[in-house]
Amino acid sequence: GDLTLREIEVVDLMYQGLKNTEIADRLSISPRTVEAHVSNIISKLGAQSRTEAVRIAVQKNLIK
Repeated sequence: GDLTLREIEVVDLMYQGLKNTEIADRLSISPRTVEAHVSNIISKLGAQSRTEAVRIAVQKNLIK
């Protein structure tokens, strides 16, 4: 599954080690919205966890 531009932004911030609340602050969205994006990212990438989703995103060159 292709990630949206916003999901790519979120996974990039996850890669940088930010927590959901920090991502929410950075993107001016609610933590609940970040949770939804993270859930979608994990599902679309077929990952089992945040960490695995970030690894897959790096492997697919979605983030640098």
